[in-house]
Amino acid sequence: MSIDENTAARVAKLARIKVEPEALPLLAQEFNTILGFIEELNEVDVEGVEPMTSVTPQRLKRREDMVTDGDQQEKILSNAPDAREGFFAVPKVVE
Repeated sequence: MSIDENTAARVAKLARIKVEPEALPLLAQEFNTILGFIEELNEVDVEGVEPMTSVTPQRLKRREDMVTDGDQQEKILSNAPDAREGFFAVPKVVE
C-alpha cells in the first residue's frame, strides 16, 4: 500500500492537523515508512502466543474494595469557595 500526497493531505485534514503544501511529500513518505513497518510486523508468526500486558509476568495486587477514609464531607467542603446544602456550588455557565 502506498500513500500519495493527496491521501496524506486528506489524512491531515481528517486529523485536523494543518500541513503546509510543501510538507506533504515528506508526510506521505513518513506514512509509507510506517505502513512498511506494519507490513513487516504482519509477517511475524504469533501463532500460540498469549496476549500480554507487560514484558514481565505480573499479577496485580488485590485488595478488598472498602472505604477507609470516608465521611469527611465537612472537611472537604471547607476548602470550597462556595458550598451549599452539602455540595460544591458553581456559577451558572449555560444561559
